[in-house]
Amino acid sequence: MNTTSTRPNPIRRLYDWVLRWAWTPHGQVALGVLSFAEASFFPIPPDVLLIALVLGARERWLRLALICSVASIAGGLFGYAIGWGLWAAVDQWFYTYVPGFTPEKFGKVAELYREWDFWVVFVAGFTPIPYKIITITAGVFSLNLPMFIIASAVSRSARFFLVAWLLHRYGEPIRSFIDRRFNLLAIAFTALLIGGFVLIKAVL
Repeated sequence: MNTTSTRPNPIRRLYDWVLRWAWTPHGQVALGVLSFAEASFFPIPPDVLLIALVLGARERWLRLALICSVASIAGGLFGYAIGWGLWAAVDQWFYTYVPGFTPEKFGKVAELYREWDFWVVFVAGFTPIPYKIITITAGVFSLNLPMFIIASAVSRSARFFLVAWLLHRYGEPIRSFIDRRFNLLAIAFTALLIGGFVLIKAVL
């Protein structure tokens, strides 16, 4: 007798729960709440719900991308506030309950901030790197707040508006491309962008 459980893991169940909001009248509100929460503690990225909502109403892609971006930037500031004022009281909770949030990753981000500051925030905001680790760590180390806001605004908006525009322009056929290739392309684009700035700095 096979005793192996066939139930989906907790993250998959959470993913499915998020996706179900797309088929309710409260989808846009859920998108804003999810985008805010993901920037500080929630494990499921808002792209999941954004994709479903845009495919259901492609003419609203600008509105949906704006909701996603603004809420995520606000959530990033909340994450910064947690790191700046509450980290000593909540660090163990994050290490225990937030997937992907480990002392090792926290330490690596701290090292990166010493040299890259703005670009650490930008890369995390645009790529699959967990943005929540970056926002909270930025607060812990009191990263320059205006720079943090600018980096978050540019990277988060670029990511969500690009996803929404691709879905608006190409519809359902682009979904599989985003699922399989978007993260890889985002990493490649960011690497090229940073590499260009490093080269300019070296030459000048």
